[in-house]
Amino acid sequence: MPDIWFLVIAGTAVLLGAIVQSSVGLGLGLVAAPVVAFLDPALIPGAMLITTSVLPVFSLMAEWRHIDWRGLAWAIPGRILGSAAGVWVVASLAPELLGAAVGAMVLVAAGLSIRSIRVRVTPASLLTAGAVSGMTGTATSIGGPPIALLYQHETGPRVRATLAGFFLFGVGVSLLLLAVGGQLHEEEVRAGLWLIPFVVAGFLVGRPLRRAVDAGKMRVALLSVVTASGLVLLVRSLL
Repeated sequence: MPDIWFLVIAGTAVLLGAIVQSSVGLGLGLVAAPVVAFLDPALIPGAMLITTSVLPVFSLMAEWRHIDWRGLAWAIPGRILGSAAGVWVVASLAPELLGAAVGAMVLVAAGLSIRSIRVRVTPASLLTAGAVSGMTGTATSIGGPPIALLYQHETGPRVRATLAGFFLFGVGVSLLLLAVGGQLHEEEVRAGLWLIPFVVAGFLVGRPLRRAVDAGKMRVALLSVVTASGLVLLVRSLL
């Protein structure tokens, strides 16, 4: 069993992150990953990947009818390629370099989106976003912003369901590749499993917030979380 203070602090961060993600579609890694990395850097990315693998299951059970299957068919191959690159980053390079680069790109993309510059959801954009998401998600456990930016103009249920399908498959691929590459350790697995009850609690608490987000505020909430993700990646990498 992890240290009780680790469970209290990291569990609270996971609870808050799960509340955000259950209403917006992403945010668990954004809120919890920096806290877990501060408490014990050796638990990143494995512990957070295991923890984040649970929430998409609950989201899909609630809104699976709204999944954009065509979009997933193009984004998932990109996620696989990006995840393989992410394993190489974890084994060979400093993830901080990748985090800083992706954080800067996310902030630029969010800024352009706020200025109403819209990127169309096409096979090419889905492949690219999937690859970037796979790389940064595997290396830093924060991989949602690229896909979220593409779907920012969609309805709340479509965003949440599509992101949940993407995350569920992508996290599984990342964990498998990390395990095969010898980058997933017992301590990470144990810590991730202990944090899962906080994810379940966050999902239940966050469900009522969906109505407020879906009432014309989905894009604002999504861009806010994406911008925060970029800032977290950038600041965490620089520090």
